[in-house]
Amino acid sequence: MSEEQLPIIRIVSEEDEMHVKLGLEMEDETKAMLVRWGKEEATDEDFVNIAIREGLINTLKEKEADKDE
Repeated sequence: MSEEQLPIIRIVSEEDEMHVKLGLEMEDETKAMLVRWGKEEATDEDFVNIAIREGLINTLKEKEADKDE
């Protein structure tokens, strides 16, 4: 099965989460440290959520671009 053809994914629950996205400035070393900490703590579920969000965003962008042509 290719990356383009995923098996069926069922949504079995949902949780509303309030969050704030911050624009941050920091030294490169600080960012590298935070990235390392995040990678150490991230779960498989975190990576799945990121992948689904990015997949949906990219699909919508592609559809929007196709519509504009």
